[in-house]
Amino acid sequence: MRQHAKTLWFDRTKYVHLEFCVEESKDVKVDIEDDRMVFSCKNEDGIEMYNEIILYDLVQPKDSRERRSDRSITCFLRKRKEKVPWPRLTKDTIKLINKAGERGPPPTMDDLDDLDVGLCMSI
Repeated sequence: MRQHAKTLWFDRTKYVHLEFCVEESKDVKVDIEDDRMVFSCKNEDGIEMYNEIILYDLVQPKDSRERRSDRSITCFLRKRKEKVPWPRLTKDTIKLINKAGERGPPPTMDDLDDLDVGLCMSI
């Protein structure tokens, strides 16, 4: 069984920090390439955590590092273009689907009048 690790990311001037939130991780593998990174490990229950991220912009793999603690694995990815902000972590833009207007009018509350249940409130 494979799951994605919860990931936090922070954009800094020279680096992008990725924190993979996995407690008591083991068998940690981090593969950093110019335009993507692959993270995998096992959590304390033996479940494999796997994230493959296509990065927003290019990084310098040889100047990038990772650090493991009891609660997370933090990767420091050095940007190729320093002082250029990343508005998001990945190249893909997430298109939000807004279908609320296609659902029709809101339901009426007429069916509540048919209930014989009385409400009792204590003060």
